[in-house]
This record gives sequence, structure tokens and C-alpha cells, in this order.
Amino acid sequence: MQDPARSVEPPSVSILSHGMLGYGFPLASLEEAERRGFALLAIDAGSTDPGPYYLGSGRPFVSETMVKRDLDFLLPAARRQKAKVVIGSAGGAGTAGQLEFVASILRKVVAEQGLGPLKLGLIDTELSKPTLKKALSEGRIRRFETRRDLTDADIEEATHVVAQIGIEPMVAALADGCDILLCGRAWDVANVAAYPVLLGHDRGLSFHLGKILECGGQAAVPVEGSDLLMGRLEGTSFIVETPHARKACTVESVGAHTLYEKSNPVWLPGPGGTVDLKETCFEPLGTDRVTVTGSRFHPAPRHTVKLEGARLAGYRHIAIAGIRDPLMIRQLDAVAEGVRSRLVANLGSTVAMDSFDLRFRFYGRDGVMGPLEPTPMPGHEIGLVIDVVAKTAELAETVCAMARSLTLHWAYPGRIATAGNLAFPFSPADLPAGPVYEFNIYHLMEIDDPAAAFPFTTEVLP
Repeated sequence: MQDPARSVEPPSVSILSHGMLGYGFPLASLEEAERRGFALLAIDAGSTDPGPYYLGSGRPFVSETMVKRDLDFLLPAARRQKAKVVIGSAGGAGTAGQLEFVASILRKVVAEQGLGPLKLGLIDTELSKPTLKKALSEGRIRRFETRRDLTDADIEEATHVVAQIGIEPMVAALADGCDILLCGRAWDVANVAAYPVLLGHDRGLSFHLGKILECGGQAAVPVEGSDLLMGRLEGTSFIVETPHARKACTVESVGAHTLYEKSNPVWLPGPGGTVDLKETCFEPLGTDRVTVTGSRFHPAPRHTVKLEGARLAGYRHIAIAGIRDPLMIRQLDAVAEGVRSRLVANLGSTVAMDSFDLRFRFYGRDGVMGPLEPTPMPGHEIGLVIDVVAKTAELAETVCAMARSLTLHWAYPGRIATAGNLAFPFSPADLPAGPVYEFNIYHLMEIDDPAAAFPFTTEVLP
């Protein structure tokens, strides 16, 4: 349904989506997308999928080399199409530093290829501790999926906190004439939906299309790694299609991606409201396209954004080894428990037991699912990861080396050889894995004016 405030139906808008900046894509897909034409290039550049490390550390998720590779092809194509460019969750987690990381690469590409002049908009979504504490004291931060209240201590411990914005800050920047919009942490859907909503398209359809396009070619079959995907909004429907010559969008593939990363099949919640999919209809359009109708949007009584924060949890040291003795494989738990007990006895009173965490991960038995594994059936060999996280890097190395040595020489019933129980693929046998972060903020914050809360800045790229 069209926005009732607009009496004229908005023009159809074609969108090209890249699901992850720096993951690459087939150049033939980009060439075909250009042939078909697009008015918006929407690019997702981050996710919480890799865990809290990139948020906590502030390090980019994808290398500068690969980010530049993608932009070297995508930005000139967008200029030839006179298309808007929206990039969300810059650098992986969308911190201020990651935003600048991507912005610096983008500026370099524009300069090297002579693409200017261009108006670049930047939206910083990292929040300061005073801002968060003020919101907390005003009762504007509430529980989310962790079902735990936020505290001042959580805010103090977090190294970075970002807000996952919706379309409103983006719409404001695009309305100001930005050619390229680069955002910190953003709802994946918003990268696609902001420009169509600015043009007057229905929010329910725009958001649903954003949901399908968010991961690029993942909604087309066969899935062959990172690729591009296209969508077109027109009136009361939208069409999803792939520019890849050997792929197709089907009712099954598009419907399946509608269900992707959702706990409820008919509700798609996000900043500002929820998309209602109860009356959504998917219909094939030929053999490789799908048309979608019926998606509706219900605004929330109070606008909220999701907060994501991470704190330093310690330092990791690991050892990787192979086990092939069937006698030892049958006694893995007993060996691990014996090693753990001896290690604690050796450390004695010199180290507090709560200052480190030691885990044995047995790949080939239950390394992926642990105690949830329904069929732990060891094969003829096991991959062992000794995983130690401690308060200091030195302690993590000490505990890991001790656990590795004890396991290497541990005696068990039936053991004959004394040369060692483990086969190490690397030297050194144990390796530092650096600082470890954990999510400690995953809450909702209420805001009155989402565009004003996350203002944009602009610069002209010559």
C-alpha cells in the first residue's frame, strides 16, 4: 500500500545489492546488472556473525585489499548508472574507526579513478559512555534478547558500543543530496530500503525487499559464494532477480531467505516497527524471477535502536593436535579430566583457578556441538584443540603449554608407546590468539527522533 501522504505513485526503482563488502563477486554479474540498469547500489559491510572480536577490538572485519577491490569495480559502475550508493555497517561492526577505515578507501578509489565530484555522507553510530549513561538514567534502555538489565558497569567495561540504526538517518542524508552514503552499524534491511522510502515507496514492501537483498546472491540458486542480486519496486509489488547467467531466483529461494535469521516466520522486527508477512504472496515470474506482494509495515509506538557493545574478556592461547590411537580416543574424557586435575595440582596456590578457563575441543566426536551432540561417534582420528582463555596473555600461554605437555605424555590404560600421544601440525605447537572479547551490551534504546540522534556529515570528493 502506498504512503497515504503521497497522491502520486512513486517511480519504479531498481536496486543492485552486494551482500558483503570485501567478499568479492563475479564481474560478469556486475556487467549484466549494468546492462539492466539500477538506481541504487546497496552494500552491506558488516555483521555480528563473526562474534564480538571486531566490535571489541575495533579492527576491520575484511582486509583493505579486498574492500578496495570491490569498490574499484562497484563505484565506477554506480557512477555510470548515476545511481545512489548506500553502505551500512562499515568495516564490520560499524565503529567510528571502522567507518573511517572504509571512508579512507572510498576516497582513494574516487581519486584514483577520477569519479568526482561526489557528495559523500557519513553517519557515525558509535555512542559515547556519557550518552549511554544518560539514556540509562532516564529509563530509555531496556532488556532485549539477553533478558538482563544494563548497568553503569557494563557501559564502563565496553570498549565500543554502537547503535544499529534504521532508515531515518539515511533518508535524511539522501534527501540532502548525498551521492554516496557511508554508515556505521546499520540494519541490513535499511541499506536497501532507505532510498525507495525517500522516493515514496511503501515501507512494508521496501523493508521486505531489503530483507531479501541483504545478503546479495544468497537468495538465488545455486548458491556459489558471494554474488550480486537485484530487485525492483513498482507500485504494490517488487521483483527479485539475479544478474548471474547460471542462477535463478525461485519462490523457494526467495521465500527461504525471507525466513533467514528470524525467530518468527511472519514478523520482521527492526528499528521503528515490524514488517507483517502474514499476507505476503510469492509468485514465479518466468523461470528465474519472483514477484512479491502483500507485505505490510506496522510502526512501533516508540522508536528503538539495538545497542551492541563488547568488553575485553581475557587473552587466548591454543594448541592444535591430532589423535589417532583408538585406545586413547575411547578414553578422551578420562584423559582430559586427568590432565585438568594434574594441572590444577601443579599450579597449586600460585594461580587463582578463576583466572583462566581451559577447554578441550574434540573435533571428530563432538567438537562442534559439545554436549548437545546427539551422536558422538568418534572415527579413526580426532582433532584436538586445547583452548585457554586467561586474564593475561602470559598466564594463557603458561596454562596452554602445561596442558599440551601433560596431554602429550599422559598415561592411560592399554598405552604402549611412550614417545607421545599427539601429532602436532605446527611448530610452535601452541599459538597465541590474542585478546578475547565478549558481548556485554545487547539492549534496546528508545529515541524520540532517530534522524536527529544520528546526524550525518558531508564532504565533497573532488
